[in-house]
Amino acid sequence: MIPTESRVVDPLRFRRVFGHFCTGVTVVTSTDGGSPVGFACQAFAALSLDPPLVLFCPSSGSGTWQRIERSGRFCVNVLAEDQRDLSRTFGTSGADKFAGVPWSPSPAGTPVLDGALTWADCLIEAVHPAGDHQVVVGRVTELGTVRDARPLLFYKGRYAATAAISPHDPPEVVDTLLAWPRHTDWI
Repeated sequence: MIPTESRVVDPLRFRRVFGHFCTGVTVVTSTDGGSPVGFACQAFAALSLDPPLVLFCPSSGSGTWQRIERSGRFCVNVLAEDQRDLSRTFGTSGADKFAGVPWSPSPAGTPVLDGALTWADCLIEAVHPAGDHQVVVGRVTELGTVRDARPLLFYKGRYAATAAISPHDPPEVVDTLLAWPRHTDWI
């Protein structure tokens, strides 16, 4: 049954409720006219294994997103727990976010931030309007190595990190979902 009327949902309550959903923290980067651009993004997810696709959701009014869209490609830098300051830097608007931030170009030329937990280089495959944001689908063309660190997380309006994992404990089912041989059960 399709509802005939929708209730108005308070945006602050919406944010508070979904703040209870823990997310990873990424910085989406690209180049525009030879200059590096990027922004912090927690609305990121793996989408498909075959073909390899990811998605992220920038604000429709973001000037940085418009510059990334023009370039046709982007790099998702997954931040490690020791990169809170880097997340704050890329989470602000207006300033030169790359001032004093070391990075190197990926094989495609997009900025890979030094110390990132890992990264993925992508081509923009599709952009879909979604309320006050866009849903950007990217085709992964290159993957970085994974450094031995824990991810930076965002939960209930604060940065968080995972607890240390004992190498002696067997993996939980959720630890193996992306490597799960029956991926039709998962992604």
